[in-house]
Amino acid sequence: MNSKVSMVIRILLALVLLVFGTNKFFHFLPDPEGMSADAGAYFTALTSVKLLTLIAIVEILTGLALLFNKWGALMALILMSVTVNAVLFHAMLDPGNIAAALVVFVLNLLVLYGYKDKYKQLLS
Repeated sequence: MNSKVSMVIRILLALVLLVFGTNKFFHFLPDPEGMSADAGAYFTALTSVKLLTLIAIVEILTGLALLFNKWGALMALILMSVTVNAVLFHAMLDPGNIAAALVVFVLNLLVLYGYKDKYKQLLS
């Protein structure tokens, strides 16, 4: 992949993560509409045990790491667990609001692909 394209994708993912991560603390985006009762209960459980706070911290740290291109390869790997969970949550409990999770998942995959040279030794 072209390095300029890779850089644009990395910065785009960083900005998306910073927006969604800071939204978990400051609630400046509207809440999603049409969430099922099961999805609401799961979301409430995540909030009550402060797991959403941890997810927000991971998103913000990953966004900053990708934006400044420091430890991006490591943070993109850590972020993959968050994005897979987000896609699965929406696929199973809230399919009407899956678009943002899929966008972040695809961007994360592309960023991981951009860092593929950093993972060669890890995977050998």
